[in-house]
Amino acid sequence: MKIAILGIGCPKCKTTEHNVREACKALGINAEITHVYDPREFAKMGVRITPAVVVDGTVLFSGKVPTVEEITEALEKLHS
Repeated sequence: MKIAILGIGCPKCKTTEHNVREACKALGINAEITHVYDPREFAKMGVRITPAVVVDGTVLFSGKVPTVEEITEALEKLHS
C-alpha cells in the first residue's frame, strides 16, 4: 500500500502525516508513506485543497486533518 500525504509542510500537514502513521501502526499495516510538497504534483492527483491523503492513487481526504479514527476506518474499508 502506498500512502501519500499532500501538503506544503504546514502544521496541519504534519499532523495529518502523524495521524496516518498512527492509523497504520494501529492496524498493523506496513505502508509506504511519503509526503508530497510540490503543488504541481497535487494538481496531477486532482487535489486542490490540502492537507490531503492519497492511498494507492485514490484521494481519501482533502482539505481537512483527518483523525486517526477516520483514517483507520477508511483504511479498513479499503482492505475489506
